[in-house]
Amino acid sequence: MEISINTPALLYPAITLLMLAYTNRFLGLAKLIRDLHAKYKLTNEDHDIIRDQIKNLKNRLNLIRQMQFTGILSFFLCVVCMIFIYFQQAEWALISFGASLFVLLYSLVLSLSEITISTKALEIELKNMEELKD
Repeated sequence: MEISINTPALLYPAITLLMLAYTNRFLGLAKLIRDLHAKYKLTNEDHDIIRDQIKNLKNRLNLIRQMQFTGILSFFLCVVCMIFIYFQQAEWALISFGASLFVLLYSLVLSLSEITISTKALEIELKNMEELKD
C-alpha cells in the first residue's frame, strides 16, 4: 500500500470537528456539574438522587477526558505520519497512520460509552419527575 501526504491530511477535518464536539460535551457537562452543586447546597431535596447524578457525572467526566486525550493522540499520530512521509519513511508512515486510525476508533468507542451513560442520567431525572408526579 502506498501512502501520500494527502492520506493523513484527510483525517484533519474529521479529528478537529470531533475535538470540537468533545469540547462542547465537556462544557455542557461542566455547566451541569456547577448547576447540580448549587442545587445541592441550596435545597433540602432528596440527596440520594443528587448523589446518583454526581456519580454518573464523574463517570462521564472521566470518559470525556479519555475521549479528548485519544482524539489529540490520533491527531498527533497523523502529524507524525506526515513527517514520516516527508522524510520518505513509508513503513513508519503506514504504522503511524494505522495507529492513528485505531486510536481514533477507540476515541469513538469512548464517545459511544459516554452517550450511553448520559442517557442513563436523563433516565434518573425522568424517574425523579415521575415520582414527584405520583
